[in-house]
Amino acid sequence: MTNWIPACAGMTNKTMSYTEHLPDEAATRTLGARLAPLMRSGLVIFLQGDLGAGKTTLARALIQALGYAGRVKSPTYTLVELYKVSSLCLYHFDFYRFNDPQEWIDAGFRECFNAENICLVEWPERAAGLLPTPDLIIQLSHADHARRVKIRADTGAGQNLLQHLQQ
Repeated sequence: MTNWIPACAGMTNKTMSYTEHLPDEAATRTLGARLAPLMRSGLVIFLQGDLGAGKTTLARALIQALGYAGRVKSPTYTLVELYKVSSLCLYHFDFYRFNDPQEWIDAGFRECFNAENICLVEWPERAAGLLPTPDLIIQLSHADHARRVKIRADTGAGQNLLQHLQQ
């Protein structure tokens, strides 16, 4: 089931969202592959959800679909993994191990968030308001023996990406 929900008329903050039922892990990987051709430098994407909801699976599929041939590792212990694919630099962050938002500042990650890079961020709430506004927020959740994904666009670039994803 896929739903496309544009913002309500009269809202000043134009928010778009997309919801989809993901019956299995393969569907999560397929979503990552569908997102890959839409990636552009400068995007910031938050990946949210409980442990085991599929954040890393989605990120791994996206990175592999971009053409990265090596092993795509979870950055849970390293905090960040950098992937260079063609002309793209993609940083995959995982802030699960942060206990204090100050750790994001201390780690020096601010410089990675710029117009040249794509930043995928798992557990962005652990950096509590220090991150730039995301273009997309991808919320994965458990739904019985499957998953549900809700993707919300918070910027014009995110809205453009969602429009293309819907087609």
